[in-house]
Amino acid sequence: MADEKFDEKDREKREEKSTEEKNWDEKWRRDPITSIAWAAIFIWAGLVFLADNLGYLRSIQFAGWEIPGISYVIDLGPWSLILIGAGVIVLLEVLVRLLIPEYRRPVGGLIFFGIFLIAMGLGNVFGWGIIWPLVLIALGLLIILRGIFRR
Repeated sequence: MADEKFDEKDREKREEKSTEEKNWDEKWRRDPITSIAWAAIFIWAGLVFLADNLGYLRSIQFAGWEIPGISYVIDLGPWSLILIGAGVIVLLEVLVRLLIPEYRRPVGGLIFFGIFLIAMGLGNVFGWGIIWPLVLIALGLLIILRGIFRR
């Protein structure tokens, strides 16, 4: 009798697990936007590191003339560029979610995360005394806009 209950519970757990796996797999087939965004972030990071390792971020040579690269103009290192690019990619994900009804979901956290990444990337350029108040202002505006446009 006890063995039958144990077998029945074990079978129910396996059925639940397979249902959860199906739901998870189905979710990613229906909503691939987040995985595409993360893949784009990894590709961006790889491109930035490759450009840095090849010296393209330090100077650009064009037809024999050497043009100062991004690092000389505004003193951005590879990590700053990666964070700024990741923030832009996250904000593009927000834009896609807002424009395509099938992928629509709450995006307030994504907006804040994107702004936070961009702020982290720009922190060395403008200084943290300017960046953090701007992040707080953006967060406040986000809360106000959410209250105005709430359905």
